Amino acid sequence: MKKIDKIYVALAVGVVAATVISSCAAVSIPKGAKAVEPFNKDKYLGKWYEIARLDFKYERGLSQVTAHYSLNDDGTIRVDNKGYNAVKNEWKQSIGKAKFVGKTDVGRLKVSFFGPFYAGYNVIAIDDEYQYALVAGNNLKYLWILSRTKTIPEAVKINYLQKAKNLGYDTDALVWGRHD
Repeated sequence: MKKIDKIYVALAVGVVAATVISSCAAVSIPKGAKAVEPFNKDKYLGKWYEIARLDFKYERGLSQVTAHYSLNDDGTIRVDNKGYNAVKNEWKQSIGKAKFVGKTDVGRLKVSFFGPFYAGYNVIAIDDEYQYALVAGNNLKYLWILSRTKTIPEAVKINYLQKAKNLGYDTDALVWGRHD
């Protein structure tokens, strides 16, 4: 191989490596959305029930979905998601970790279930008592409505749905959770 060819190969490998590294760390928030500020991490920790979501492959077919957030020793947040697959008659569990994107008093985090790959986890609405939350992903394909209980008051539901619609979410496509 000629010296010039080796240089081009090295440059190409470098560009690919830089792209992969930057995509692993890049997380975003949907245009027009704003993460909750101030955000209280300690009040957010604990168990949440998934009331509704925009469906995607990792949760497709699951019901009774919950998320439990707790602190890891290194200051990151442990994410323990569980859901029931009625077709397979089994529970599915995913363990990941979340880190704040910037300041710890802003509800803007990134979450990973697969090594160095992170996705946006943006708390864009939450009540004062931290009982109900509206969470946006990186873009308009990911949205969750969460509650500390298995149901959510109609007024909160209407408020969160309107907020999501205003951002451009297709709220008609939401999958509404079932909790036995």
